[in-house]
Amino acid sequence: MSNQATFEEIGEILRGHESFVVASHVRPDGDAIGSILALGHALEGIGKKVRYLNEDGCPESLAFLPGSEKVEVSSQAGAVDAEIAICLDTAAHTRVGPATFEIVNAAKMIINIDHHISNPGYGQLNFIDDKSPATGQIIYNLIKALDLPLSEISRDSIYVATSTDTGSFQYPGTTQATYEMAADLVANGLNVGEINQLTYDNQPYRRVELLRSLLNTLELSDDGRVGWWHLTNETKEKFSLIDDDTEGMIDTIRSIQGVVIAVFFEELGEDKIRVSMRSKDRRINCSELCGIFGGGGHALAAGIRMDGPLSDAREKVLAEVRKAIDSSL
Repeated sequence: MSNQATFEEIGEILRGHESFVVASHVRPDGDAIGSILALGHALEGIGKKVRYLNEDGCPESLAFLPGSEKVEVSSQAGAVDAEIAICLDTAAHTRVGPATFEIVNAAKMIINIDHHISNPGYGQLNFIDDKSPATGQIIYNLIKALDLPLSEISRDSIYVATSTDTGSFQYPGTTQATYEMAADLVANGLNVGEINQLTYDNQPYRRVELLRSLLNTLELSDDGRVGWWHLTNETKEKFSLIDDDTEGMIDTIRSIQGVVIAVFFEELGEDKIRVSMRSKDRRINCSELCGIFGGGGHALAAGIRMDGPLSDAREKVLAEVRKAIDSSL
């Protein structure tokens, strides 16, 4: 990793420039959208001009967030004239997507703020904290350190970013500082009951249909330590699914007693497979396992984009998972 920056160095750039684009990874989750909304609105609060971009726009499930209407689909954004591009929660440069990539690279400088252990530090300034449970928590710390305004939009966005990436504050990476941050957000007017209901109890019926279909494909290894299921293009078409509908589904496998590694295989168009992986044991590093196939992420949560067909991808990935379990547990 190169050019690891301090908050003070990032602050100098933020104060010294007037126009910014904040961007996050394709198929954005709560941490991706929450982080760009939180930092972008803090910058607006000190008079900066900000464009919010994502290759796929804001997911339907996060449209309740105040300010989410500002998130533009990159290919539809038209001319974007920004001095500084800030990539948030994006482990690899190209993960912003092709249209966003072009816009980001046109800026004078890229600031890369992230919490993925696999992030190589592709910005001119990088702040990578792989011990942080969410990029949203890094943004909270940055806002506090630089004395930027914490608006209602930034407050709610930080909470959703961190809550969704910590499994509602239950994953092992959740720290005392995470709870202290949440307490401060509540002290600043966060309505925990309302925002949790909007985040977790507000899903379309097609997600229930999806879960029922996925459960019919669920398989466990003979020893019960590996669980996996798959989603085909045919099923996606049958239920008119959107990308956002699969978010968090892997946690159902992860929750099974005795399962150490959960794997979700998803067909993407023609002969491409998306693999999501979760570990419940730190001796099994998902980022390293996914790295075998060109993927990456966190030690306990990572992913891959690989060639199909589904059956081949499943065989290859599960073979490496079994090797890791046999050698580590």
